[in-house]
Amino acid sequence: MSKPASRRIVDGFLPYEIARFGTPLAVGMALQTTFNLVDAYLVAQLPASEVGAAIGALGLCDQIAALGTIVSYGVSTATAALLSQQRGAGDEAAVQRTAWQSLLVVGALSLVFAFIGVALAGVIVEDLVGAKGEVAAVATRYLRVIVGGSFSIFFLLQLTSIMRALGSAKTPVALLVTGNVLNVVFAIVAIYGPGPSPALFRWAAPVAEALHVPRMGMVGAAWATILARTLVLIPIVVVLVRRFRIVRPPLGARGPDRRELGRLLGIAWPSSAQFVIRILGMLLVNSLVARYFTTQEDQTATTAMGLVFRLDTMALFVAMGWGSAAQTFVGQNLGAGRPYRAVRSGWITAVYDGLTNVLLLVAVVVAGESILRIFDNEAGPVGIALAYLRTVAPSYVALGIGVVLGNAMAGAGATRTTLLTDVGVILGFQFPVSVVAVAVCGAQMSTLFHLVAATNLVGAVAYAVVYGRGSWLPSHRIASVETAEGDAVQTAG
Repeated sequence: MSKPASRRIVDGFLPYEIARFGTPLAVGMALQTTFNLVDAYLVAQLPASEVGAAIGALGLCDQIAALGTIVSYGVSTATAALLSQQRGAGDEAAVQRTAWQSLLVVGALSLVFAFIGVALAGVIVEDLVGAKGEVAAVATRYLRVIVGGSFSIFFLLQLTSIMRALGSAKTPVALLVTGNVLNVVFAIVAIYGPGPSPALFRWAAPVAEALHVPRMGMVGAAWATILARTLVLIPIVVVLVRRFRIVRPPLGARGPDRRELGRLLGIAWPSSAQFVIRILGMLLVNSLVARYFTTQEDQTATTAMGLVFRLDTMALFVAMGWGSAAQTFVGQNLGAGRPYRAVRSGWITAVYDGLTNVLLLVAVVVAGESILRIFDNEAGPVGIALAYLRTVAPSYVALGIGVVLGNAMAGAGATRTTLLTDVGVILGFQFPVSVVAVAVCGAQMSTLFHLVAATNLVGAVAYAVVYGRGSWLPSHRIASVETAEGDAVQTAG
């Protein structure tokens, strides 16, 4: 009889168990990005007069919408850190309490971002980011929908993070993939509606006509995404109720618990702030490109950034998948009193992510231009996008190392450490150097691309140093990792 998932995490052969647990998470995150690429492909099949603005707006909006997702993901990270340690320690009452309180926080965040999306989309796109012309108009309409419906992605990430922290890797990935398949089907109907569409999607016209769905263009992709995510929440809730009994607390435990919320938010806010800083680094690049390398009439460079953002996101999401595995292994092994095994988990997972990103780099080198031309066949944007990828793609390995080791430390609840590390790398290095180079010294766009790659390398070195020092480990649990000889013997088996 096989061991339960939680026992394999703390007892099994570590390299094998991390590969078994982390591979579906990494593949699931990669597939999620692949389906996003499909969305971009569908938008790219619109009439030529709409495509340039739509692709540029889509890349821009995805980064802005990601800010809300990242804030919520910080809560998911904190929840997973606490739950994995509680499950490792066998404290099921604490598991139930923490999970429920985290859902109350996510509900509140959903209301806040619904207001931001509906009321402030135009201000964000035009005044803060500096988008111009038709890109700004399309982006504003899209952003109102996708950010206004943030509750769907907030709860999707939160509920699947709870499942993963409790030792379930395959079920959340299967449900995420199901949601993305639905998203593609709904998007085809909503983008093209009853009007003309590519031959492969002609079936969508009668469906749209029967359901009275108008032709919505790029905005239809946003509505499809929200609907698909909302529908997939239903089976996730069923699984959590029946298998983990999470969404069914006792009557007296359903209101806010100030002590538990304080503990959760104490870990969550640095994690959310850290991820927001990461996205701000990406938005900085887009904003500098929009302000200094585009005009009201020529937005080629912004369109190019919309193209490469998809591949950047692939590398980031794969790293977040492996990072989720590292977080679970670190948290559960610390909860079980096995710090040496916990530390090794982070290093091994970082190696796995590095190997995965090498494969992504090979794909970019071999087929990068072909991939880009699927979404935009214009020579200008594709040329800029290729220049970006030749410079930045080799640093994806470094990006992944930083993300995985950061998530591993988050598994110990050390989110303030990861926040300070990202503040140093992005706010202390990328922001001032990039702004001075472009705005003050008049550097070319290629210099900005080299600074993106340099930021990834600096981040990898910083995280490796911080992780290797071990100061992020909870001192109340262990005196020294190096003296955990018994744990080391168990881990070797």
